[in-house]
Amino acid sequence: MSQPWQQPQQPNPYGQQPPQQPYGQPGPQQPYAQPQPYAQPQQPYGAPQAPYGAPGGYPPPPAPGRRGNPGLAVVLAIVAMLVGSAVYGAVLKATDGGQIGYMAVVTGALIGVVLGKTGGRAPALPAVGAVLGAAGVYLGQIFGISLALSDAANIPLADVLVDHFDVVNRAWKENLEPIDALFYFLGGAGAFQVTRKLAG
Repeated sequence: MSQPWQQPQQPNPYGQQPPQQPYGQPGPQQPYAQPQPYAQPQQPYGAPQAPYGAPGGYPPPPAPGRRGNPGLAVVLAIVAMLVGSAVYGAVLKATDGGQIGYMAVVTGALIGVVLGKTGGRAPALPAVGAVLGAAGVYLGQIFGISLALSDAANIPLADVLVDHFDVVNRAWKENLEPIDALFYFLGGAGAFQVTRKLAG
């Protein structure tokens, strides 16, 4: 009986003989390629490369904003307002009631530093700073008048502020001038701008 015809073997340059398949029989089936879960998608030719640190071309998530304590910031800002008002009043008394614009700015800036550094990015803090800045200028003027009345009447300062505050407030109203509006604006604006800048 004749033998079935077989395809002559080709020499293998690497020294290995491929497995023999009978004539007419299909070769071994290759398994389907399995998708690689961690494979990086191929970029089309000429497409811009994804930035470093951003797999898949997506930008990295934004950094979280700086957090603070708005309640504590307001409390500390009130303390800063009182301190600034005391200095403001002492300067007014030393200059015999002469208004100095930079003192209003310094008072507002002091309040703004405390709010911006402690309160974080709370959106209401700049407005709170503006109110406290203007209030700081008012209290500074009140404190300056109280110091002057205490020396003139030889009355303790605490008694002037507590027992004779109506006299102090009336003297403040009588000495108001149009330029005082500028000082209130400088105090409020200084606190507003510094708070917003430091809060980021």
